[in-house]
Amino acid sequence: MAFDFDQGIDRRHSDSLKWHKYGDRDVLPLWVADTDFRSPPCIIEAIKQRADHGVFGYGATPHGLIDITISRLAQRYGWQIEPEWIVLLPGVVSGLNLSVRAFTESSQSTVAPTPIYPPFRAAARLAQRAQVNLPLQLQQDRWVMQLDDSQMQGNERLLMLCNPQNPGGTVYRRDELEAQLAFAQRHDLLVCSDEIHCDLLLTPGVQHIPFASLSEDAAQRSITLISPSKTFNIAGLGASMAIIPHPELRKRFKQVREGIVPGVDILALVAAEAAWRGGDAWLADQLVYLRTNRDWLVQQVNALPELSMVAPEASYLGWIDASQLDVPSPALYFEKHGLGFSPGRDFGDDRFVRFNFGCTHATLQQALSRLLQAVAARR
Repeated sequence: MAFDFDQGIDRRHSDSLKWHKYGDRDVLPLWVADTDFRSPPCIIEAIKQRADHGVFGYGATPHGLIDITISRLAQRYGWQIEPEWIVLLPGVVSGLNLSVRAFTESSQSTVAPTPIYPPFRAAARLAQRAQVNLPLQLQQDRWVMQLDDSQMQGNERLLMLCNPQNPGGTVYRRDELEAQLAFAQRHDLLVCSDEIHCDLLLTPGVQHIPFASLSEDAAQRSITLISPSKTFNIAGLGASMAIIPHPELRKRFKQVREGIVPGVDILALVAAEAAWRGGDAWLADQLVYLRTNRDWLVQQVNALPELSMVAPEASYLGWIDASQLDVPSPALYFEKHGLGFSPGRDFGDDRFVRFNFGCTHATLQQALSRLLQAVAARR
């Protein structure tokens, strides 16, 4: 069955945060990480069927979702987990914040790569924790974290990973993950691993490896955050989970969550189960479409002397180096030319912008035309 990712859906006049940001201004929203694609029919149908029931009281533990999560992780990633390890959450961001608050004291620091998805930085700031930032460096066209022991002061407690990496798009290889584990062992760190983009692999031959699957030690020091939300464009429904093998860590996580972070919406749970049970054919077609978008974007950007980017191995997010454009804020400059990118400063580097290419070919063509015009205007 073929799915139509070219279908243009008017989101400007919907409840879309992405499309509302610029109001009536002629700016293409290419920032927040949701796509412009209609979710798989299996999700839409499952939500309709649940809505037809007509009663929306408190929901019990969704055993169907738990079962499909366990089987999916085993089949796709060779990771065997137990049902009691799973803690349902209304979003991965809440999992990041809970991890910081549950597993660090006020005198302790978190450790995270930079640049990084802004909630990693915000989670430390909101909890009033210091954060050690380990830089990503470009190595053989991949953004790789530099595990520098000299940056550590001895009071660090939580290493916050992102795999696949956001915004760089790197999918860490086994030896790189093992190096991260060894780093955590040397410094006695727990590890919170955000793996929300794990199904969105674009580069052939690349394989996602859950950090917790490396070894028993990795599992017992880890909190893994996953969700179908980015993969199947259901972020607004908010169904995610933390997988925490160590019983005491899991207990502490739940204690900090209690009374503050709500349960997951019953329709979100229905959508999540439907996505993982019946969405893989749709996902396969989406990956083909996104790969075409990625390759087109990389070719066009790297044809411009003022810009550069490496091809992300995963996700639908392009990390573009605009340092040669010679403007104070690349994001603001491009916005004046009708392009609404995520500012690099939110990730830790204002020389860059993040380009969401999870859009129709037609939207991407329009965006690239504006990009060329914007760059030409600086010459």
